[in-house]
Amino acid sequence: MPQHLLGLMLVTPALAIVVLLFLVPLASSISGAFEVAGTVGLGNFAKAFELYGNDMAFTVVIVLSSTVLIGLGSIAISGYLTLGSNPRAVAILRWLYRWPLFVPFIVVGQVLRTFLAKNGLMNSMLIESGLLTASQTMSFLDWRGIIIAFTWKQTPFVTLLLAGAMASLDRSMIESARNLGASRPRILVEIILPQVMPTLMVGLILGVVTMMSVLSVPMMINAQTPTMITASMAFRINAYGDYGVANALGFVSLAMTSTVAWVYLRQTMRDQR
Repeated sequence: MPQHLLGLMLVTPALAIVVLLFLVPLASSISGAFEVAGTVGLGNFAKAFELYGNDMAFTVVIVLSSTVLIGLGSIAISGYLTLGSNPRAVAILRWLYRWPLFVPFIVVGQVLRTFLAKNGLMNSMLIESGLLTASQTMSFLDWRGIIIAFTWKQTPFVTLLLAGAMASLDRSMIESARNLGASRPRILVEIILPQVMPTLMVGLILGVVTMMSVLSVPMMINAQTPTMITASMAFRINAYGDYGVANALGFVSLAMTSTVAWVYLRQTMRDQR
């Protein structure tokens, strides 16, 4: 058998899965977003922006805020894993930070729903410790709960990529900076972070794509409006069977994530030139 035919046979199953499960639904969704009463138009988009404009802005704010916190958290954890001087603390942190990776988003939503509620575990512990009274407690089952959920779930993933990139750096530069009296925060910010910035950006972009696609967390934690686009899409389909507006919301979500990826690719190509 010719070698090129053998290679084609090997990639055909994977290619078929990509086409059937991704490209075909994507094309159908995009075409459905522009289809209005059998004609091509922008009516679905006008209706989507009119009804769910606040949800779109809410989604952007939540995702950007979570991304910033994820970036800061992953830098702090990875920096300590690389520069930490206490071997026991480094070993414990290396063992602990990965656990959220194995927790599904639906479990995260359910756990935080009971933890962040007004009568939840967090407020109960604060009352027992004397830091708050029962009348001072408040519920975090709103935009704050979504940010907490996304940050807690996605930080380990970005940290795993970033810590690996930091571990592969030449240690001689770090040791030289230490010998010259540079502090660990200065070494992290001025020497290590510029070298691993591409890895950090890749991790954050993948985190943005993941957060834009999550349905369980906003539906379980934020049972009010505004909400995220994914919840709006599900509501539009389940309540009204309106696939046109839902497809328009999906197209807007795709445009948001594509914009983030385009900015990163443009910056990467500029740096290479």
